[in-house]
Amino acid sequence: MWLPQLLLFLQKEISSKMAHKAGFVNIIGNPNVGKSTLMNAFVGEKLSIITSKAQTTRHRILGIVNGEDFQMILSDTPGIIKPAYQLQESMMSFVKSAFEDADVLIYMVEIGEQELKDEAFFDQIIQAKIPVLLLLNKIDKSNQEELESQVALWTEKVPNAEIFPISALEGFNVAEVFNRIIELLPEAPPFYPKDTLTDKPERFFVNEIIREKILMHYKKEIPYSVEIDTQEFFEEEKIIRMRSVIMVERDTQKGIIIGHKGAALKRVGVEARKDLEKFFGKQVHLELYVKVNKNWRSDQRQLKRFGYND
Repeated sequence: MWLPQLLLFLQKEISSKMAHKAGFVNIIGNPNVGKSTLMNAFVGEKLSIITSKAQTTRHRILGIVNGEDFQMILSDTPGIIKPAYQLQESMMSFVKSAFEDADVLIYMVEIGEQELKDEAFFDQIIQAKIPVLLLLNKIDKSNQEELESQVALWTEKVPNAEIFPISALEGFNVAEVFNRIIELLPEAPPFYPKDTLTDKPERFFVNEIIREKILMHYKKEIPYSVEIDTQEFFEEEKIIRMRSVIMVERDTQKGIIIGHKGAALKRVGVEARKDLEKFFGKQVHLELYVKVNKNWRSDQRQLKRFGYND
């Protein structure tokens, strides 16, 4: 009977003498390679919205994983693109900042991919002085011959990286990558309180969940012309009452968002409310409105207001 207690005592003694590790693990890559899926898998919560459309992630979102002797601060960043307007310039600034404070850099590619869409970023990866993990994602859609060819390609292109074939969606090799990251983290005290999950406020996730539904249900330019502003968030014992405004750039877009007799907007509201109730674990009352905010994507003042500029 004494052996289990002895082992438990020894584990606690070893753990108490182990140095604490903490660091920033920043995930970069082209759009739709699975960065958000990976971070959500590591954190165990849906912090980053996921759709099949490019530019789903607009902000740099931190997800914090805490263990007894480590704190892993994951950073999901927008997919790398050639900016066409000021909002996209601001999105790429989040990617640039990911190089500046990373202790471990994750470069994520998918099967069949050949290059990063920005040579300057790619040069920073291959010249990085910190550990680089190249994750070859979506291997569940591949075969052994293609996988071996892709591993050889990326080994030559990024010789300073450790390569891990993974499927973030299916969970293949995800635990192995997680454990390797912990090994690479520097010794440091935690940067955040140990019960912290993210650096974003509650209203941010309300905005993102609503925007996810718009990305899912509207086509062409509409989802990219939208920003969400949650203006009211009142939490009571059994219910959270929210009031959010969907901002668009033109009157025609407003009509499309609302739809015939308000049907399209109602669908967004119903689906968002269901996800918000799962996220917050209580009943949600959500009011949605649509407002025209002309050229907000190119307005520095508006972008700052929505958290895209410092």
